[in-house]
Order: sequence, then structure tokens, then C-alpha cells
Amino acid sequence: MIEGFPPIAEPDARVLILGTMPSVASLKSRQYYGHPQNKFWPIIFSLWGEQAPDDYSKRVGFLKEKHIALWDVICTCEREGSADSEIKNPVPNDFKAIKEKCPNLVAVFFNSKNAEIYYKRLVKPDVFENLKKFTLPSTSPARAMSFEKKRQMWLPVRVIAEQGGLL
Repeated sequence: MIEGFPPIAEPDARVLILGTMPSVASLKSRQYYGHPQNKFWPIIFSLWGEQAPDDYSKRVGFLKEKHIALWDVICTCEREGSADSEIKNPVPNDFKAIKEKCPNLVAVFFNSKNAEIYYKRLVKPDVFENLKKFTLPSTSPARAMSFEKKRQMWLPVRVIAEQGGLL
């Protein structure tokens, strides 16, 4: 049984980004998106025209400063390797708790189609039924797409995080 991380979330968060479950590399480093080839951090920072620092605490601080919360759909599961297709016996995170902690959320972004699928399958009732939801291309190296194309598709994260409104 593997266990994910607690959320990165402040009460003023407007955007929640959800992955499925941390990879083996992320679990080993105890950092969200800890695989060096995952493009999550470079994409997030590039939305504001910045370079992602190596210091993980600075990365986390940037998310908080930009009103972005980060978590995964799955709290615990069984899985060999890092592939979402290998996930067995998934248990969802407590989304009622994060909804209470972050009352200003206006949108949920899924960092992959699989994150959306697991959310719809596991989170009943949908505690975010009144929020706009977006499914973005995974930042994983397994999702073949140019950096610039992924970055363009992730731009709504910045718009909503800054404005707090919907597109």
C-alpha cells in the first residue's frame, strides 16, 4: 500500500490542481512532481514567465503565492511502478476537508484524463459539483506533446488563479 502527500493548500486558494497519485520518484523525493522529466513545475512557472527554481520550498511557496492548491485524487492505493494503469484498490482523498480549508476555490484542474476519471469514479457525491472543471494534458513525460503546446493548454490556470473568475 502506498500513500500520497498532504495537500499544498492555503485558505485563499482559488484553483485546485489534482493529479492521480505521486510517482515512485516523487514518493522517494517526498516532493510533488519529483521526477526530473515531469514538466509540472516548468509549466507552472512558465505561465508567469519565470523559471522553476531547484529549491522545492520555493516551488511550494510560489503555488501558495499564486493562489494554487495542489493535491492528488487518490490518498492510498496499491501500484507497481508509476503508471496509473497499475493502480489497484484506490482510496480517494478527503475532498470535503480541502473544500472547507479552501472556501474560495472556483475551479479544479485535472493534471491528466486519468485524474479526472479517478475523481469521477471515487468522489461521490462530487463535493466540487458547483466548480468549473478542466482536464489538462498530463505533465508526465509519458504524455507525448511539445512543452509549448502543453503550456498553452495550461494557461487557464493562470487566468483563473489571478482573476478568481471563470473563462
